[in-house]
Amino acid sequence: MENVMKIFGRNRADIIAVVFVSALSLNACYPQISGLKASDSPIIENFYFGQKQPGQVPELFAPGVISLNGRFESAVSFSPDLDEIYFSAYSEGENTSIYYSKLEGNEWSPIKRVNFTNGEKKTEMHPFVSPNGKRIYFTALDTSFTDENIWYVNRTANSWGDAIRLDSPINNGVVFSPNQAKNGDLFYTELSGSGIKTNYAPNKNGKYPEAQEVEIEVGHHAFTSPSQDYLLVTGQNEEDANRKDNDLYVYFKRQDGTWTKPINLGSVINSDLDEISPRITPDGKYLFFGKSEDVYWVSTEVINKVRPVDFKK
Repeated sequence: MENVMKIFGRNRADIIAVVFVSALSLNACYPQISGLKASDSPIIENFYFGQKQPGQVPELFAPGVISLNGRFESAVSFSPDLDEIYFSAYSEGENTSIYYSKLEGNEWSPIKRVNFTNGEKKTEMHPFVSPNGKRIYFTALDTSFTDENIWYVNRTANSWGDAIRLDSPINNGVVFSPNQAKNGDLFYTELSGSGIKTNYAPNKNGKYPEAQEVEIEVGHHAFTSPSQDYLLVTGQNEEDANRKDNDLYVYFKRQDGTWTKPINLGSVINSDLDEISPRITPDGKYLFFGKSEDVYWVSTEVINKVRPVDFKK
């Protein structure tokens, strides 16, 4: 598949080009790069790889460690204690993989590739650590646009267990980019016919026997806030007909369960490059997203900034 970073478009060809840009390949021989060190600082300052915390202007995240030249990174997920990071990465020519690092004492461990399915699936991407830290959901596939499904691994005493394909009608379709609200409800994206939609599956004692479409206008790779009061999506720039790039949008949930119209996060966040795969950190403080080939982060105050007056807390 071509490395196209074009926007979620008006037809299936455009959708496919955007949605699975991350299904390009990557060589497994990345260097293991030591985490940033701050030996004179308390451990809490080493959260987020010791990076200076951003304000309302996005900053490149951990350059030379997470964000590497010549590699595409996205879909960042931290553990609830902020001491583990998982993300998707690929370079031209190989399969997308999931990478991770762990905070051990005052240092982050070298970046390593995980292989949750032990080769059963060629591609693994879109990791999401559950709010309780006991499970990682992810997308696994062999062939783009045909067998993308949601899988998971459960935490064991010292590692993660065997990968399990989610036993749910959810996986009857082409589905990807799973993430969970605090109550266990699952959100994900489905490629359906000539379109693409965001779905929601209520948590029924740890099972997902049914799902329904989330009634939003546009967008994909949706990510829910822990309390489900807002939803972040990647979507084609709607404000300028001449632009074909991806922007980040937010929907806010009304009291009756419906959603507002999509609200562009603004020119400080969105540019004429592609902004994709929004993720909120477990502490609710930061928005991570892919921009061009790298990972950026910014304070979630940028979301509150565009929140309509009627939705302000």
